[in-house]
Amino acid sequence: MPTNIAFIGAGSAVFARTLLCDILSFEALRDSTHFRLMDIDADRLDLIHKLARRVIDQEGLKSRVSKTQNLNTALKNADFVVIMFQIGGLEAFRHDVMIPRKYGIDQTVGDTLGPGGVFRALRSIPVYLDVCRRMQRLCPDALMLNYANPMAMNCWAINAAGVRNVGLCHSVQGTAGQLAGIIGVPFDELTYWVAGINHMSWFLRLEHKGRDLYPVLRQRMEDPEIYRRESVRFEIMKHFGYFVTESTHHMSEYCPYFRRRKGMTKSYIPKRWDYYDICAGKWRPHYKHLRRQVEGREPIHVRRSHEYGASIINSVVSNQPCRINGSVANEGIIGNLPPGCVVEVPCLVDNTGVNPCRVGDLPPQLAALNRTNINVQECAVQAALNGDAEMVHRAVMLDPLTASLLELKDIRRMVDEMLKAEAQWLPQFKT
Repeated sequence: MPTNIAFIGAGSAVFARTLLCDILSFEALRDSTHFRLMDIDADRLDLIHKLARRVIDQEGLKSRVSKTQNLNTALKNADFVVIMFQIGGLEAFRHDVMIPRKYGIDQTVGDTLGPGGVFRALRSIPVYLDVCRRMQRLCPDALMLNYANPMAMNCWAINAAGVRNVGLCHSVQGTAGQLAGIIGVPFDELTYWVAGINHMSWFLRLEHKGRDLYPVLRQRMEDPEIYRRESVRFEIMKHFGYFVTESTHHMSEYCPYFRRRKGMTKSYIPKRWDYYDICAGKWRPHYKHLRRQVEGREPIHVRRSHEYGASIINSVVSNQPCRINGSVANEGIIGNLPPGCVVEVPCLVDNTGVNPCRVGDLPPQLAALNRTNINVQECAVQAALNGDAEMVHRAVMLDPLTASLLELKDIRRMVDEMLKAEAQWLPQFKT
C-alpha cells in the first residue's frame, strides 16, 4: 500500500521541495509514496508538481505525484497531511506589520506573537477548522504535520478540533547547530534537552560527552564578536540563565526589553532584518532557481535537511524510532505551564505516532516568560474560535511588547484598524 502524503499549500515551493527530497531520502519511502500536492495558486502548484516529477524520474523511483486544487481530493485516504499555507498572502502580511508600525510597534517578523501573530492566527484558524472537519470525514486516522505560524495558536485550535497533529519548526535543531559552532564541538556529538513553547523553548541541558557546556557558552559570550551575533539571546541567558531557541530578531518581539526605542533596538540589533521585505521581493531568485531545476539546467540534490517532518513519517511507516521536538498539547508534560496550552517538547516517534516526553516543571523564571506569551495565545485562540472581537483587543493588549509601548486606548484603535483592513480574511467576525 502506498503512503499517501497530502501537501496543503504546496505552492510554498522552496519548502515543499525540501520536504519532498527529505522524504525520498528514506529507503522505506522512496518507492512507495504518493504525494498529493494541493494549492489554490495554479502556477506555483504546477511548478512544484513538475519539480517533484523531475526528482522522482531523476532518482529512478516508483513513487507517484499528483496535483489538485481540490482540498477533498488531496485529503481522501491520506496518511499524513502537511500544512504549509499562509492565509491572505503578502497583502494581509503587509497589514500585519505596517499598521502596527504606524503606532510605534516595529515587528521585523510579526508572524508568531504581537499584533501580527494574533492576526495571522485569526486568519488561519477558520481554514484549519475546515481542514480538520474534512480530515475527520476523509482521512480520520491521518496525522497532521503543521509547519505554519503562529505555531502555538494554530496547534491550539487544531487540538480543539480533535485532529491528531504535531507542530514542527526548525528552531531547536537550528539553534543546536549554532551552539555547536560557537562552542566548537561536532554537532552530532552535542546532547541537548529542550522544552518550553515554540519560538521560546529553553536549552535545559547542553552537553558534550557528559560535560556541561553552559560554562563554555558563558565564556564564549564574553567575546564581543560572538555576542553581537545573537545579542538578544545572550542577554536573555545572562539574566534568566538559559539559552533560548529563537533568533535575536524573533526573540526581541516576544518580550518588552529590546524594542521600546530606536536607539535601544539599534544597540542590540545593529543590522535590520525584515521578514516582510524578504517575502515581498527577495524570494524571487529562489523561484528562478526552481524553474532552472525543473528545466534540467541545474541538478536537484536529494539530501536530507534537518527538518523533522520526513523523519516522523519514516518512523511511523517503518517503526524506526526517532526523537524530535514538537509542539503538542500540554497534558501533564510541563507542570508549571497551563494545562491545554501548546508546548514544544522532546517527542519519541515510532509506529504508534508522536509520543511527547514528560518534562516536569521548568525553572520558574522561564515558565514566567513563557506564560506572558501563552496569555496572548489563549485569548487569540478564543477570539478566533468564538468570533469575539473584544477578545482580539485583549489578546493584543496582553502582548508584552505592545503593552510596554502603547496605552490601552491606542491599542484599541490599532486593533480596530487592523480588523477593518483584514475583514475579507476574517469571516468569523462578520455580523
